[in-house]
Amino acid sequence: MAAQGIAEALQAYTGLTPAAAATILALMLATYLLVSSLFVAPAAPSPAAPPTQQREMENKEKKEEEDEPMPFVFPDPVEVGEVTLEQLRAYDGKDPAKQILIAIRGQVYDVSRGRLFYGPQGPYSLFAGRDATRALALMSFDPNDLTGDLDGLSPDELEVLQDWEEKFKERYPRVGHLACQDAADSGRNAAQPDHEEGDA
Repeated sequence: MAAQGIAEALQAYTGLTPAAAATILALMLATYLLVSSLFVAPAAPSPAAPPTQQREMENKEKKEEEDEPMPFVFPDPVEVGEVTLEQLRAYDGKDPAKQILIAIRGQVYDVSRGRLFYGPQGPYSLFAGRDATRALALMSFDPNDLTGDLDGLSPDELEVLQDWEEKFKERYPRVGHLACQDAADSGRNAAQPDHEEGDA
């Protein structure tokens, strides 16, 4: 009888049926518990835990730390000096022991730090181990554009190439240059800044 009186009073006061009121109350409680759990610090081992239990917990934490993969550390760039286009192809990222190199305007850059971009599965893997001068100027993924040939490029395309070259200079170390004959064959001397002509 008392339960029926409470149900009638609840309905008169809130306008809700007892089932709806119970559902709302349950949702409010669940929300409170969820939100309050976000602000609670993780439980620390109790100071009264037996020494063997503490040692077991410490050993478990050490094991978990040991099991975590070590972050990949990029080796220092290795100077390759003068390379031919054929030699450059060996640095395409397929051999994890080798650097990933890209040539732009006859200069060779180590882009190994960008392995996610230039490595075998990366979106720019096409450029790895190649002279990407023309492809970058044209913003092209066509394999036929993987050359240093600057013939026929518009001033706007040469400006795009200059922007790419500046980005590479800022982000990646220069580790060498293309051999004189390869650089000349691929159009290196066309529209190249004066300060780089003496490098080769």
